[in-house]
Amino acid sequence: MKIVRFFLYPFALIYGGVMTIRNFLFDTGVLPSELHSLPIIAVGNLSMGGTGKSPHVEYLIRLLKRRAKIATLSRGYGRKTSGFIEVAPTHSFLEVGDEPKVFKKNYSYLNVFVDANRNRGIRKIQELYPETKCVILDDAFQHRSVKPGLSVLLTDYSKLYIKDMMLPTGGLREPQWGAQRADIIVVTKCPSIFSPVDARAIRKQLKTKPYQKVYFSYLSYGNVKPVYENEHPKNIKLSKNQNIALFTGIAKPSILEYHLKDEVNEIKHLRFGDHHNFMINDIQKILKEFDQLKGDKKIILTTEKDAVRLKSAGIKELLGDKPIYYIPVQVQFHGKDKEEFDEQIIEYVTRNK
Repeated sequence: MKIVRFFLYPFALIYGGVMTIRNFLFDTGVLPSELHSLPIIAVGNLSMGGTGKSPHVEYLIRLLKRRAKIATLSRGYGRKTSGFIEVAPTHSFLEVGDEPKVFKKNYSYLNVFVDANRNRGIRKIQELYPETKCVILDDAFQHRSVKPGLSVLLTDYSKLYIKDMMLPTGGLREPQWGAQRADIIVVTKCPSIFSPVDARAIRKQLKTKPYQKVYFSYLSYGNVKPVYENEHPKNIKLSKNQNIALFTGIAKPSILEYHLKDEVNEIKHLRFGDHHNFMINDIQKILKEFDQLKGDKKIILTTEKDAVRLKSAGIKELLGDKPIYYIPVQVQFHGKDKEEFDEQIIEYVTRNK
């Protein structure tokens, strides 16, 4: 692995140089950044993925839903369509992307949109819904053509951006100093038991600017739910006498696997790439793992983001009669971070209505 990184390092230097020049052009105004007339919160990261963007966007949705009319705008990663689309419950993940599909499924009242051109998307939202008081941009830290009013940068506790390297040697999309654009830095996927001493040490390592706030969050998993509603019991709890065929198409599934090891007897885990589009042969592999599990207390389990990709023709026919469930996840903040984070977000949105 070290040899591979050695040979890739020159390419990382070139890529880092290109991104540095790009950021310089935006910082100096050579390339324009558009400032909009309503509060814009951009959520993103410096790395390729796996920092928990979607759960943090959902946290913001729940936080603001009673305080302001909000909308979310995503690129719609992996969709087969283009341009501006307002996400409806009838859209498939192939039309709008898996994450916007989850947002609409979980928050039917929310206006959810996709558009690779974020400025155009924001303007269209204002035209369609002039009562909108805030737009949350999902995965938009590198989208410099929009000037957000509040920028939230996420970094994984197990691999802080200060300990990573540029693509393709490491996982960074841009150099570490890009973090200086953030107003808020959230260290995500922390242990559920987390000491103030560890928090102080990380804050010191990050070397943040005076205008930046650092918060610490962790993932909390809920009770499993059926992928196909009305097909299986809605309320079941995991137990130590259960065996699980787990499959995931997310960037970093290790935290989920670690959580499940304390909940069930045995796990057979099939890992797929992030945003994987499941095909019939994938489902056959999953079913084979499920059939090989011993005992009658066994289920197939996946993530909520993966579950929305299992509604395609042919896949439901294969899985519909099997006990297949997904496990929802939410973000929690440590200690007083919740109160302070909530206050900073709410104050920004209400002040700029």
